[in-house]
Amino acid sequence: MKTWEKIKQKPELLQKYLAREKVIDVIREFFKGEGFAEVQTPMLVPMPSTEPNLEVFESQLRTSKDPMGKRAFLITSPEYALKKLIAAGVGSVFEITRSFRNEEEITTAHNPEFTILEWYRTGADYMKIAEDFERMMIKIVGGEELVYQGIKYDLSLPWPRISFEEAFSKYAGKKIQDIKDEDFYTVFYNEVEPKLRESKRPTFVFDYPISQAALARKKPNDPRFAERWEVFLAGMELGNCFSELTDPIEQENRLKKDLMLRKDLGKTEYSMDEDFVNALKSGMPECAGVAVGVDRLIMLAADVPTIAETMFFPAGEMF
Repeated sequence: MKTWEKIKQKPELLQKYLAREKVIDVIREFFKGEGFAEVQTPMLVPMPSTEPNLEVFESQLRTSKDPMGKRAFLITSPEYALKKLIAAGVGSVFEITRSFRNEEEITTAHNPEFTILEWYRTGADYMKIAEDFERMMIKIVGGEELVYQGIKYDLSLPWPRISFEEAFSKYAGKKIQDIKDEDFYTVFYNEVEPKLRESKRPTFVFDYPISQAALARKKPNDPRFAERWEVFLAGMELGNCFSELTDPIEQENRLKKDLMLRKDLGKTEYSMDEDFVNALKSGMPECAGVAVGVDRLIMLAADVPTIAETMFFPAGEMF
């Protein structure tokens, strides 16, 4: 039975789905109160992110003057466009938009079309963004305690923070220097994340190896690591944050490396977004930003076990 049919039969179900509106209202109120500008950027672009592990949805843009068309892609994230605006001098910005990722399994926490929140705070680093996230999440759930699927989670401040290196040692019993770059994700997913899921506290895992952070700034005191964190709560990864890399030469080199890796992995091939690099060359202020899966925040606020139960039209019902 489709979601619209369920709601028609049981109108009381509607309140669960309207949690989306309430969560988005809280997000907007929070960032406008912080002085951020809300912006809209395109979902259809000529060059998407070079992230090696993400596959894209490709289309064509045709006009009467160009019937052959040009390649076009649905975004996996609005990141590049937002950073161009920051380079233009817009200041701290946030956006709530749709993003698309192909070849991902439809699971309890994944949908190929999803709502993403990204915000970038100028004059800040990744740890300031962690404070933003803590305060925003407490406003979303209405306090410092979250009851999700019958389990109580303590959201009192500050939230625990553990370095990537410490997490590997503590939870996987491994030293990161003994692990190949291509094996980091597998070990983290299979050995570290399960331990984080057991915690009744949200946890920031910070300072990822530089190989795992193509858009993040290196740590000044230890260039083996990048100023990046991910945050985990109730068994889910909720956000991915960087102190943003503003050096155009280093960024261009990393993007080219990612494009080569995409080719090696058999992903869709396309060119680098040179306009993004040009924006960095024009001068971008120091800033930090984060991408957050809004649908997962709604799962927590509505106390539902699957991402499909936050959507009127989940992919699993349509395809």
